[in-house]
Amino acid sequence: MNLLSAENISKSYSEKQLFNNINLGINEGDKIGIIGINGTGKSTLLKVFAGVEQVDEGRIIIGNSVRIEYLSQSPYFDPEATVLNQVFKGNSPVMKLIREYEEVMQNPDISNEKIMTLTHQMDTMNAWNIESEAKAILTKLGISDFTAKVGVLSGGQRKRIALAAALINPSDLLILDEPTNHLDNDTIDWLEQYLNKRKGALLMITHDRYFLDRVVNEIVELDQGKLYTYQGNYSDFLEKKLERENIEAANEKKRQSLFKKELAWIRRGAKARTTKQKARIDRFEQLSEQNIKTSDEKMEISVAGSRLGKKVIELEHISKSFGNQKLIDNFSYILLRNDRIGIVGPNGKGKSTLLNIMCDKIKPDSGNIEVGETVKIGLYSQETYHMDDNLRVIEYIREGAEFLTTADGQKISASQMLERFLFLPAVQWTPIAKLSGGEKRRLYLLRVLMESPNVLFLDEPTNDLDIETLTILEDYLDDFQGPVITVSHDRYFLDRITEKIFAFEGNGRITQYTGNYSDYKENSKNIETTISSNKKEDKTKEVVNKNDSEKKKERPLKFSYKEQKEYDEIDTVISGLEDKIEQLEQKISETTTDYTLLQELLAEKEDVEKQLEEKMERWIYLNELAEKIEQGKTR
Repeated sequence: MNLLSAENISKSYSEKQLFNNINLGINEGDKIGIIGINGTGKSTLLKVFAGVEQVDEGRIIIGNSVRIEYLSQSPYFDPEATVLNQVFKGNSPVMKLIREYEEVMQNPDISNEKIMTLTHQMDTMNAWNIESEAKAILTKLGISDFTAKVGVLSGGQRKRIALAAALINPSDLLILDEPTNHLDNDTIDWLEQYLNKRKGALLMITHDRYFLDRVVNEIVELDQGKLYTYQGNYSDFLEKKLERENIEAANEKKRQSLFKKELAWIRRGAKARTTKQKARIDRFEQLSEQNIKTSDEKMEISVAGSRLGKKVIELEHISKSFGNQKLIDNFSYILLRNDRIGIVGPNGKGKSTLLNIMCDKIKPDSGNIEVGETVKIGLYSQETYHMDDNLRVIEYIREGAEFLTTADGQKISASQMLERFLFLPAVQWTPIAKLSGGEKRRLYLLRVLMESPNVLFLDEPTNDLDIETLTILEDYLDDFQGPVITVSHDRYFLDRITEKIFAFEGNGRITQYTGNYSDYKENSKNIETTISSNKKEDKTKEVVNKNDSEKKKERPLKFSYKEQKEYDEIDTVISGLEDKIEQLEQKISETTTDYTLLQELLAEKEDVEKQLEEKMERWIYLNELAEKIEQGKTR
């Protein structure tokens, strides 16, 4: 069933056209992700669908009785409302129904028919358990004080309350604008599972590529005022977009070839005397007016950083607390020149504090910090409050540097770098105040890089940056000649760039893991499993040892039939598993474009490695047992 249709809609702000004559239909079961460069109008499109803004042209058709819930980037909050009141928004349909039901049940003269109707509506909207469900969702989102006043909460906590409100209030179409911002990794995992189980249509903007890959079944790209639709998840989108761009490039090549031929004919002085000649001249004019966009327009970053000496940053027994909350406890680390470190953990545990201590923006309570003389830190922070909205775009960049030297020795002006970051000349003299939030973040990133740092600290770089900007940033980091430390909740970004993980695990404890985010999750899972197994094993040993001490007699050790068979075959089994891992690694290295296949191969490799680990543990046990049996025979 169709829930919402957009027919030939257009929207502009001043002279900037966001979308032009576009169409989109949303049906039951659709889970749609909207992507595109920041500033192209993605959030405005969601506002139009949610009824918050009106279109200039065209129309939005919403089905009868279709319920829509909308999470904006800047939701309204009543500072005096409690958390639960804010979640239910006071006058939401479900709360109105609950109040009506309570009033009706207090009226002794009410008809049975009315009671049955309201009861049915309560069933339909799941109103009976709505409060307990709301508390469960809030708890999952890290909000446990349900009576707290919204006005005293942090911005991140408020955003999570708004997300809970959007999730708990029944709707046929759920519209979410950047739902993963301000969420930690574990909460994002939970939200993925929740949305996958949820019935009803979903329309959302997110730059979290794993999230797109695991949740949506359709991608809509907003590009230069046009809408392109791709069936499937993010992996499918990458493949199909490449096909579209190749077709567009081929069409443009044909157009240019035909245009050259027509131009040569026109220049020969042909006179428009016949109908045939007129038609040809008309065709030439049409060809010259066509403007086919191809994928040549790319952001490129290849910056030569300043020289970095042997000593970078050394932390020795650093501790930091705020009030009674200990964030960092006795932490030491020597930053290496080629480090790629991801910092993860729940919100409010001290991740940004560690970066600020290393940048000398915050002093530790105890411990020493030594920074090398050649170190030039580039800090990309969560806030852009330091930007002067009255400055023009190019003036802000020129404050950082007039020119930038690239890795190949060329000099690029501030204006040229802005163009590479998709700020066209007409936009460069625009006041910063007129930019969207995402455009400001992109501009801020350019400013940090324009100052040619040799050490990069990135605090939540994936918040509000579009996927194309993130992809280019990742490519830049591949070639960056210096250490990179990033605080991020974007699992794809962490997997893509990090080789070490610092995990904030509570009470000031920071544990270091080798590998990227997926490796860290697997390692931490294995540690939890081992701890749990050891506890069970200890309890079992207490019981077994009591029984064994009574039953133990001098009996010769020997293999059981199954153990003997396993002992004879285990070397061959291990060798086979090692060969299989080598084959999978070869396939993984050859797979560059098929993201879905790559994920399957990585998952299979992970499974085989787990099997190999189990077999190796078994091999050790069997060989130790074989030695004991042999020793028993020689006694």
